[in-house]
Amino acid sequence: MRLLLCALLLLALPARAEFPDRAIRLVIPLPPGGSNDLIGRIIAHGMGQRLGQTVVVENRSGASGVIGAEVVARATPDGHTVLLGGGGFTLNHLVRSNLPYDPATGFAPVGLAGTAAIAILVHPGVAATDLAGLKRVMLAAQPPLRLATSGVGTTGHALGEMLAQVFGAEVDHVPYRGSGPVLSDLLQGRVQLYPNVLAPLLPQLRAGQLRAIALAGARRSAVMPGLPTAAEQGFPEIMASNWYGLLATGGTAPDRVLRLHAALNATLAEPDARRKLEEAGLEVEPSASPDAFADHLQQDIQRWLPVVRRANIRVE
Repeated sequence: MRLLLCALLLLALPARAEFPDRAIRLVIPLPPGGSNDLIGRIIAHGMGQRLGQTVVVENRSGASGVIGAEVVARATPDGHTVLLGGGGFTLNHLVRSNLPYDPATGFAPVGLAGTAAIAILVHPGVAATDLAGLKRVMLAAQPPLRLATSGVGTTGHALGEMLAQVFGAEVDHVPYRGSGPVLSDLLQGRVQLYPNVLAPLLPQLRAGQLRAIALAGARRSAVMPGLPTAAEQGFPEIMASNWYGLLATGGTAPDRVLRLHAALNATLAEPDARRKLEEAGLEVEPSASPDAFADHLQQDIQRWLPVVRRANIRVE
């Protein structure tokens, strides 16, 4: 009788729902239409198939990614809300003193999807075709070349300052609110220097409206294999890439983080998804574990810390 009562009591208890038990929200902290949005949607589709739940993309742009990151940091820590993070995520920790979340505890790293090396691009009116020539131009320029970026404290801003520091030159930073306005002024020659990922600008590069000087990455890009790296041109210290990875809300249970990580890596290993991601400019580089991705985030912070300090990059 006692065993029967125990069995009946167990049956009466609510069954523990398997994770995920509803749709997952993937927050992309940038507007629709850009490379982040494209990469995020490819990942969302693949992960949804593997998790058995829809992964709904939600674009929450503003404040160089801070608004979208805050949405995830303040969400219920159950793994159903994740962030597509990038290089601006770690830079925000260094350049902003008033973040609306604690970067040390607000997020649980899930996994790295890959990187996209940043190219150093110029208006064709700049008399340089390589980094040595660009150094000569920047040292002689009066007034300094105008550096266009998508905002203060972005990866492009940090790379532009790194370039100036390595060359011993100056740049005149002109921050914009997004890549669209940058491109308009760049094509008209109002600004001359633009660090950015290659894939979105291939049409302008092929048409001769922009010139690519170097790739600030460890190896050449598949989308423009003829462009040499900065290291190949004798400037190994010029190194920067935009990374793409997923972060859950801080405090999410480790087993749920591992489930998300497994779904991400399975998506990255699927040939069709990998092909689409590479066409979008991503060098697919899955992390072996969430801890390995956490190490990557710390390395990114250490890479940019001296650049940010020397250039005194601050966002108040």
